Amino acid sequence: MKKLIGSPGNVSGLILRSGQFLCAAASIGVMVSARGFSGYTAFCYLIASMGLQVLWSFGLACLDVYALKIKKDLQNPVLISLFVVGDWVTATLSLAAACSSAGVAVLYAKDFDFCNPQSNIPCARFDLSIALAFTTWLLIAVSSHVMFWILASL
Repeated sequence: MKKLIGSPGNVSGLILRSGQFLCAAASIGVMVSARGFSGYTAFCYLIASMGLQVLWSFGLACLDVYALKIKKDLQNPVLISLFVVGDWVTATLSLAAACSSAGVAVLYAKDFDFCNPQSNIPCARFDLSIALAFTTWLLIAVSSHVMFWILASL
């Protein structure tokens, strides 16, 4: 079996999972630091989705560290199937949360003009958190793609 970049149990997989974890955690941190985020359901959904992503990515990063430490190959059909399903679920939730949050941010910024200098709404923080959520989704999409091709080749 040819090793793919981002496959579980190697350094590139650990880097990919760490990137997912860090971007999702940063998205949560920035959104929570924005005053008034809890008044918008889409932003709360973004935090919930990124929280699930943090847990999933951290767990798989720990598994990668363990596999690297004991030099174990993680490529068996049952384990890869679990990774594929988990990545697809978290990717779908992350994309939905990022898109709905972006829609709310655009609605309030462009249509309702809430982001003018006189308002106290931290639109820049909302935008940064949403950008980090899209970055997280991009990394999950890469991981999902890699896991699918590994499963197909087993």
